[in-house]
Amino acid sequence: MTVSKSQAWSRISVPVSGAATETTVLQLGAQIAASFGARLNVLFAPPDPAELAPWLGEGFMGTVQMSTIDSLKVAAEESEATARSHFDTVDYDAKTFTVLHSPVWQDLALETRLSDLVVFGETSAKGQGLLSEAFQQVLMEERAGVFIARKPLDLNGTALVAWDGKEPSSRAARRAAPLLKKAGRVVIIGAPVGDSPADLGRLADYYAAHGIESEIDPLPKGDIVPLLLEANERHGASYMVAGAFGRSRLREFAFGGTTRALLHNTLLNLYMAH
Repeated sequence: MTVSKSQAWSRISVPVSGAATETTVLQLGAQIAASFGARLNVLFAPPDPAELAPWLGEGFMGTVQMSTIDSLKVAAEESEATARSHFDTVDYDAKTFTVLHSPVWQDLALETRLSDLVVFGETSAKGQGLLSEAFQQVLMEERAGVFIARKPLDLNGTALVAWDGKEPSSRAARRAAPLLKKAGRVVIIGAPVGDSPADLGRLADYYAAHGIESEIDPLPKGDIVPLLLEANERHGASYMVAGAFGRSRLREFAFGGTTRALLHNTLLNLYMAH
């Protein structure tokens, strides 16, 4: 089914830092962009001198401070050159390379607000590497739709939608609709939670109204993460749609949780929104 203009994605952004592991995320970002005929917006996030200001002190620039800034500039130039070389290998014409300017987080926020999807790699999602803070910013502060690209992606394969009726999972399920229209099979999964578990049929009805045929797979009670992983393997899913940080963010990071487990301990391709 052809995606209507009101639901199509036209701008897919991929933040990069020049790391060697970013070739995979660029290729998957280009794959998603190509499926929509969208612009691939590659965003180079350099080390930001503005973040060093509190450590360098105000009104004083000594030898150590100047040396630190010079080293940062050299590192940024080298990283940008590597990022551009990775960008050049992407076989997709509708692509642009944009260097974010200081303060980088503000420039990234603006680019994110004008994007339909932001694609990150596994390292960033695990809280590692130079883009770990950018990942948290885009997902939590900007509440953008984020795709975590970990392995080869079959857009026409099976998509799992993990849904509990709450705000984060509902936002993710709704925003992922354009992507789900391309899936050959959509399966809604959920486990009984609380006294009034969500009726999975309600989400299936929502998807039907948008021209998406879906199946329902109620999961048994139990530890939700192993249940999600078992369902992913059983259905041979290409990716999973899930909400992010349903409880407070501080509690999630302190005590774990479904989001943290999916980000840190799995190899799943994930579409997430908070």
